[in-house]
Amino acid sequence: MSEPSNDPGPVGPVVSERVLTVPNALSALRILLVPVFLVLVLAELDVAALIVIIVSSVSDFLDGIIARRFSQITKLGQLLDPAADRLFIFAAVIALAVREVVPWWVVAVIVGRDVFLAVLGLVLAQHGYGPLPVHHLGKLATFALFYALPILVLGQAFPAAQAVSDPIGWAFTLWGAFLYWWAGILYLRQTRELTAKAPRAASDASDTLGEQRRSTDG
Repeated sequence: MSEPSNDPGPVGPVVSERVLTVPNALSALRILLVPVFLVLVLAELDVAALIVIIVSSVSDFLDGIIARRFSQITKLGQLLDPAADRLFIFAAVIALAVREVVPWWVVAVIVGRDVFLAVLGLVLAQHGYGPLPVHHLGKLATFALFYALPILVLGQAFPAAQAVSDPIGWAFTLWGAFLYWWAGILYLRQTRELTAKAPRAASDASDTLGEQRRSTDG
C-alpha cells in the first residue's frame, strides 16, 4: 500500500492586492489612449490612429509578460486589462460605424453581447455569486476583434492595402463576433446552472435547520 502524498499539486499564480505595478500602469495607459484613438479615427487621422493602436497592442503584450515573469499579477490588473481591450473594441467599432466603414449592426452585435453579460452579472449577484471566470472562447473572440478593427483602420490609412486588409479585417470581425456570442451562450448556460442550484441549497439548509429544531424539541 503506497503512502499518501503530501504534494498539494500545482499551485496557481499568486494574485496580490498591489496597485502600483508596471503591468497596471501599462493597462492604465491603454485606457487613457482610448479617447485619443477615438478622436483620431473620427478626425480621419488614420495613420496616427494606427500608431496608437500599435502602441496599445505592444503594451498589452508587455503587461502580460511582466505580470507573469515578475509575479505582478494583481486583482486590479485582472480588471484593468480586459476593460482596456473592451474599450478599444467599442471605440474602434463605433468610430468606424460613424464613418460608415462598418454597418451599425456590427456595433449592435458587439455591444449587445456585453450588455447581455452585464444582465447575467446582475442575475448572478442577486443569487450571491460573483462574476463568471473568463471562458477561453471569450478570450479568443476578444483577440479576434481587438486585431480585426485596427486592420480595417489600416485599410483606411493606406487605401492601396484595402484589397488585402479589408477581407482579412472582415474575416476577423465576423469570426470574432460569432465567438463573442458563442461564449455568451456558454455564460448563459453557466448562469442558469448556478442559479438553479441556489434554491436547492436554500431548501436543503432549511430542511437541515428544521431537523435540528425537531431534534432539540424532542
